[in-house]
Amino acid sequence: MIRVRPPFPSPIYPPPLVPPSSPSFLSPSHWRLQLTFASYQRPSAEECPTSSAPRRRRLRWWRWRRRRRRRSSGSCQGQQADPFGGPPARRGAAPRGPMAMNYNAKDEVDGGPPCAPGGTAKTRRPDNTAFKQQRLPAWQPILTAGTVLPIFFIIGLIFIPIGIGIFVTSNNIREIEIDYTGTEPSSPCNKCLSPDVTPCICTINFTLEKSFEGNVFMYYGLSNFYQNHRRYVKSRDDSQLNGDSSALLNPSKECEPYRRNEDKPIAPCGAIANSMFNDTLELFLIGNDSYPMPIALKKKGIAWWTDKNVKFRNPPGGDNNLEERFKGTTKPVNWLKPVYMLDSDQDNNGFINEDFIVWMRTAALPTFRKLYRLIERKSDLHPTLPAGRYYLNITYNYPVHYFDGRKRMILSTISWMGGKNPFLGIAYIAVGSISFLLGVVLLVINHKYRNSSNTADITI
Repeated sequence: MIRVRPPFPSPIYPPPLVPPSSPSFLSPSHWRLQLTFASYQRPSAEECPTSSAPRRRRLRWWRWRRRRRRRSSGSCQGQQADPFGGPPARRGAAPRGPMAMNYNAKDEVDGGPPCAPGGTAKTRRPDNTAFKQQRLPAWQPILTAGTVLPIFFIIGLIFIPIGIGIFVTSNNIREIEIDYTGTEPSSPCNKCLSPDVTPCICTINFTLEKSFEGNVFMYYGLSNFYQNHRRYVKSRDDSQLNGDSSALLNPSKECEPYRRNEDKPIAPCGAIANSMFNDTLELFLIGNDSYPMPIALKKKGIAWWTDKNVKFRNPPGGDNNLEERFKGTTKPVNWLKPVYMLDSDQDNNGFINEDFIVWMRTAALPTFRKLYRLIERKSDLHPTLPAGRYYLNITYNYPVHYFDGRKRMILSTISWMGGKNPFLGIAYIAVGSISFLLGVVLLVINHKYRNSSNTADITI
């Protein structure tokens, strides 16, 4: 683009070297010289040579300045380079049009050279390093049919056997689920829905078609129970659960409205503790004779070790019994008994009760299961739960029909991959099958186009 020199004297543009009346005014060499001068601002007195210097020497000086600025590390901070190769424009300066440049008095007041003499030039240009200038060595694979097709086939041949193995392992896990909500009129626990029947005990008979080998885990499951609600998750006092004496008598405000009751602090406080699952489940085996045999249910060892020994602790009290340590507190509103009476075993009582610890670890989904008891294998010669008839004795205390919830009891064995979960095996089989199918399709396409175009590979 060509900038037209303004008719008035300007501190930006130097005076023309040839008067307009000269016959060489319109010569191309003169306009190239004029463009060279118009691309720059007037330098300061220290930088410019004396006005009496010859014209050719001045032109060489300006060319040297232009080459030096192009090789420099960058312009001053906050400035932008001139698109015509001149010095960077100052911040706030108006953009120069294609045929003329706007005059800005503020630039003239704040002006001066782009960088102060003797000062260090500040730039926004990245450092001249291999990393910031993206000159590091790189490797870019060339995807051809000869490299892509084996990858698809290898993925398919690896994933399909792994998926089959995981799926078969998951199917070998024994699991039975018994719903005892009692909303159906024919259910034995339907009578327990009435609030007038307290306590309510119901019995459900069931049959194990196959024996359960190894350790058997008993879970209780709830549906439509949103433990992941934000206010519900925050409604607890971890300092109180860790045995802090001050937090025991003055719980956190996060526990509201289950912080105090009857002008006494609640221990443990909060909505999570107040809604603790409190049904009692007992399992009996009906043998050949009519006399049922109880199944031993282990209630210790169901919580995480870190929860049992680090996060949950009873208040300090030395040799005092647990009731004295919780003196001055009251039980949660929905509990039937205080926290120091959860178990007769002192190593499983109070805040370190494992049923309580398991419940306090909130679930992420509204349908969940939590470990209730452990049935250990006694002998390698006999199964833990032989096939036969059983019945489940339930002390029905936990109402769920108010929020359309469901309750169930689950008996399950485990394997090296955990509990029963066929999804992982199905996912491996699906991914492996899709990969193998894509390999076959691409192989057919490659064979067709290779014969038609007489090429060895086609680039993907």
